[in-house]
Amino acid sequence: MLDTAGHPADGGQPVGLDGGELRRLKAGEATFDYHRHFPFRWLGTVVTAPDGTQRLVVAGTDVTGLMPVLGRRIGWLWVGAAVGGGVVAVTTWFAVRRSLRPVERMRLAAFTLPSGERLPVPEPRDELRALAEALNAMLARRDEASERLRRFTGDAAHELRSPVASIRAQAEVAVAYPDPESAQEVLRDVAEEAERLSRLVDDLLALARADAGRLPPLERVDLVAAVASAARRAESPDGPPVRTEAPTPAAVLAAPTEVATVLDNLVRNARRHARALVRVSVLPAGRQVRLVVDDDGPGVPEEHRRRVFDRFYRVQDDRARESGGAGLGLALVAETVRRRGGTVSVGDSPEGGARFEVRWPASPW
Repeated sequence: MLDTAGHPADGGQPVGLDGGELRRLKAGEATFDYHRHFPFRWLGTVVTAPDGTQRLVVAGTDVTGLMPVLGRRIGWLWVGAAVGGGVVAVTTWFAVRRSLRPVERMRLAAFTLPSGERLPVPEPRDELRALAEALNAMLARRDEASERLRRFTGDAAHELRSPVASIRAQAEVAVAYPDPESAQEVLRDVAEEAERLSRLVDDLLALARADAGRLPPLERVDLVAAVASAARRAESPDGPPVRTEAPTPAAVLAAPTEVATVLDNLVRNARRHARALVRVSVLPAGRQVRLVVDDDGPGVPEEHRRRVFDRFYRVQDDRARESGGAGLGLALVAETVRRRGGTVSVGDSPEGGARFEVRWPASPW
């Protein structure tokens, strides 16, 4: 028995009915209480107590037979879910296996793929075709890198063998026929070959680091000061002088070691072929800086200009060997400039020889 507000009037426990449920019970309607572990059905009526107050008499119980029915339904639901899950799993397995059959064929083809061949490309323009094309592009890059590495290794071994053989031959002659008068000449020749070998190894290491993509941090490098330092390093009594021209200050974004490598190789190449003069100019060009190296030597013929920056390529092979060139200096210059966003080219010099021009991104600060 409750009062009209829903509070127990007979000392019993609270029934937990809210205002909406109480209004329906007062109107004589049945109501369901879903706040319990299972549905509970309430019925109620309004009566007048002996003292004249209104009372709400309610009675409630769980829905008869609901829990057994729910138990059976849940059991069948579990059976149906298990059967449906099994059907879905089997269907999915067959569908996935069928859809992955082209991938399996591609895997088998890749396992037996000989060098230089490519994976078969499916005809439908779908994700598998895109995957096959991407893998073929990767294989092409791999074959190109492998071929480049093979040529580079073979050329490097050939170039290293030449100075080593020369040093060994001169040392064997000096040991077999000791002559105090020719000992100084032999030592001088050995020193020249050793210097050539050391320079070749340094260039090979620099190219290997460039191929590995390891870049030193960018800095603001004063190109005018770097050119002056390179000219001082190149000065020697047995070669043409190196003149520098820099009308205005100029700075580039690079690493100091990279700038020194480019300048040393360009100046060394120019002095190797110049007759009487090497001129190095630094000229601002908007957002770039031009580095121009001119000489008055024989120049670079037109048919060789596209390959002169290839590794181990020589315009005049015999002459380059005699002068100590290995065909790596200009390749190192091109690689160093390219990876910093610059360009390098070769043309005719006003001095009558070759002009090597490097365009470097100028430093904004």
